[in-house]
Amino acid sequence: MEDRTSMVPKHAGYNILPNTPLFSRLLRFAGRKPARIAIHDARSNAQRTHLELLSDVLALRETILNSLGPGTIEALERRDEVYLAIIAAGGYEYTVAMLATLALGAATVPIAPALPVEEAAYFIEKSRAALVLVSSVNLEKCCKLEKRISSITNEHFRGVPIGPCTFTPTLCATDIIISSDRAFEENAPSVVIFTSGTTGPPKGAVMRRAFVFDSAMSVADHYRLTEDDVMLHVLPVHHATGVGINFFPFLISGSRIEFRSGGFDEVWMWDRWKEGAVNPRRHLTFFSGVPTIYMRMRRHYQRTLSKLPSEELAKYIAGARQFRACLCGTSALPQPLNEFWTILMQKRIVQRYGATEFGAVFKVHLDDKGTPDGSVGELVSGVDLKLSNGDEGEVLVKSPHMFSKYLYDPEATARAHDSEGYFRTGDIARREGKYYWIIGRASLDIIKSGGYKISALDIERELLALPYIAEAMVVGVPDEEFGQRVAALVSLQEEELTDVFSEAYGDREFILTIEDVRRDMRNRLAGYKLPTLLRIVDGELPKTITGKVQKKILGSQYFPIDYQAYPEVQQWMKTRTLAKL
Repeated sequence: MEDRTSMVPKHAGYNILPNTPLFSRLLRFAGRKPARIAIHDARSNAQRTHLELLSDVLALRETILNSLGPGTIEALERRDEVYLAIIAAGGYEYTVAMLATLALGAATVPIAPALPVEEAAYFIEKSRAALVLVSSVNLEKCCKLEKRISSITNEHFRGVPIGPCTFTPTLCATDIIISSDRAFEENAPSVVIFTSGTTGPPKGAVMRRAFVFDSAMSVADHYRLTEDDVMLHVLPVHHATGVGINFFPFLISGSRIEFRSGGFDEVWMWDRWKEGAVNPRRHLTFFSGVPTIYMRMRRHYQRTLSKLPSEELAKYIAGARQFRACLCGTSALPQPLNEFWTILMQKRIVQRYGATEFGAVFKVHLDDKGTPDGSVGELVSGVDLKLSNGDEGEVLVKSPHMFSKYLYDPEATARAHDSEGYFRTGDIARREGKYYWIIGRASLDIIKSGGYKISALDIERELLALPYIAEAMVVGVPDEEFGQRVAALVSLQEEELTDVFSEAYGDREFILTIEDVRRDMRNRLAGYKLPTLLRIVDGELPKTITGKVQKKILGSQYFPIDYQAYPEVQQWMKTRTLAKL
């Protein structure tokens, strides 16, 4: 039987939004009175309601349509796959560009503004993006990209500034219509999120349209989001957490999203938290960070805030305690950090485990005081998951919120699944009762030394429990005798060194040695797990823009095969230690 839409003219026009759950819900928010702020951009101080947002989305969509070639427009009308890139930091312009692309029926390819032109061009060419939407502060990069891509791969490629289509005249809510045409296919592409590239060249994970609503709704339900919630969003918006946890769930809940993009500033952050505690109009309810952010904020507290008069310090502490929940994703939160924030906030930071390709499958529930230390929570309902060896092994997943494919890479898509169709995460976990723990990546975090299988994450946790260690990365380094040696790359918690070692060393400068580390860990780890190589870095460990430590790259960089030739690498030698005794 034919659908009615095959018999009547297409229901489309400037003020008509597509028939999707996302836009239907946003339009309902736009009609509510009094109007609420949907997006607050702390950099530009722009504050826009849902109605103002949708008005700007329609204006940008029209500009995009006037910028596309006839072939691309025909592809959109056939509902073929069309991809548009976005270069914009988290903020109002990013929001308008994201929604305008989805309202067009295309899929978005968000790209980090910090990338150099050649790297940005790689993502654009890999996705075959028809054009790039660019924020006001990235127009120079837009010109360079136009020149680079049009001269090599796509002579019709161009950039479209987002800024001129913001702060347009606001429509009446009753003037905006939802199309009566057939709903957009929920399995069609919506957002392409490129993987971090830690285990190979970045691959474009294509998220289905369900990602921007049904998947987002599952996150909103888990955290019990409401219109009264305010998310302080400081994470990159080209990454799964920044888009799938911090953005769409709060957007479809009618919550306010306060963006603060660009380089992270712990001084500004603490002041903003304090403001939320002392000014009810600036109250915050949710914050999401990565371990690096929580580490820098702890360091500022210890070095500066803790020395303030008690009355002033109390305001900052109240700022940390205002939240309904603080979230942590991307990588596990080290236990010492977790303990610090649990004491200060009087509640735990809420952790989870997931990945771009399948979403979060282990989550800690809000106010669940029974979650054991180090656990990433319980299995999310509706997810088919198993561990390859019963209660321990590789995490194998079938999730309703899985990606559809790696963009233009069917071979990689096929390789990512086992013979039963489970996605092979490459992560090793163990289960105790209903709770799960992540042991590490099979390829990077399992060290085989002297016949033992050792979890690098277990050693990292114990290193981070030492008062003088700020960050730690443990890798296996090839060794002719043992197969692999346990190597630790660390940065020091400098403010703690004086307190910990002043009594033992007096006025002499303290220099950490591998013998010190092994001695202090000996009662907590078996001898074969103790590091035999140590290297100390100044400042923080190098990280990606999303706060990840790339072990595959840093391991060989800091512990090369000929590490014996590098005086910076300390080696523990059993014979040397015996001679000292």
